Amino acid sequence: MANDFPALSLIIPLHNEAGTLVSLYQEIKEVLDGLGMTYEIIFVNDASTDDTPEILRQLKTIDSHIRVIEHKKNYGEAAALSAGFKVFRGDIVITMDGDGQNDPHDIPQMVQKIKEGYKAVTGWRKKRQEKYLTRILPSIIANRIISFVTGIPSHDNGCGLKAYRAELVRNFIVPHGFHRFLPAVLGVKSEEVAEVKVNDRRRTYGKSHYGLSRTKEVIRELLTIQFMIHNPKIWLPRFRLLYITFSGITLVLLVVSISNSKTSVLLITCLSLILTIVFRIIFKNLDRVINIREKMEFQREELLI
Repeated sequence: MANDFPALSLIIPLHNEAGTLVSLYQEIKEVLDGLGMTYEIIFVNDASTDDTPEILRQLKTIDSHIRVIEHKKNYGEAAALSAGFKVFRGDIVITMDGDGQNDPHDIPQMVQKIKEGYKAVTGWRKKRQEKYLTRILPSIIANRIISFVTGIPSHDNGCGLKAYRAELVRNFIVPHGFHRFLPAVLGVKSEEVAEVKVNDRRRTYGKSHYGLSRTKEVIRELLTIQFMIHNPKIWLPRFRLLYITFSGITLVLLVVSISNSKTSVLLITCLSLILTIVFRIIFKNLDRVINIREKMEFQREELLI
């Protein structure tokens, strides 16, 4: 029987990964057994529609290290990680993707960095096995912007393979979309974060859940992250006021621009409109973050088996 208080907890969100789940589990077990540490493997099934749930049940019957969380609805990776952060029992927490692209053999070096005293460790897929123009180049640009905004230098914020000290993530609710900004949203200082080069493998089954369509979400979160980190409840009414104020200003300017088509008036109107949109995005996102943390709707539908 698995230890009730394991040293290591591995959290893996899953959505329609039946094709690689068994082989991934076998790799994980081989690596974790070789670490010489007690451990648990927490699979979070985020409402998969393939054979993932049945495979998880079969694996759980043969391995007492496995714990499974079932979501009745597909809430996304942030919610799946939050569910794992709610129930884990280890001193060290590792997260990884369930599509097989993260290599379990990189887990030992992540654990070692935590033992050296770092609060968080992020993986860096230096040699990515994806298309350059549609995946790698946008990722490089986004990572540089994220590092600039958060102050935490990281080459690969999107890498699912990360490690944390338990107290950093216990019961932490990750707002939708902000899993890309961990550990920045946890308030960790740059010197408390280590980065290690990890292996990136090609997806052999299913389709990626990410792509250029996520750019809009990344931009939205980038606009909001600093205010989310530094007390969103304080910033929410301020941006609500800014949004209302500039909405009124923009409306007046639009009326004026109808009768006055000078370039200067049109430029001011456009600038006011842009600011109105930005303030609305930040206001709405802060409101969403607060509601998620307070209501935790997805957690009411968790089933731990």
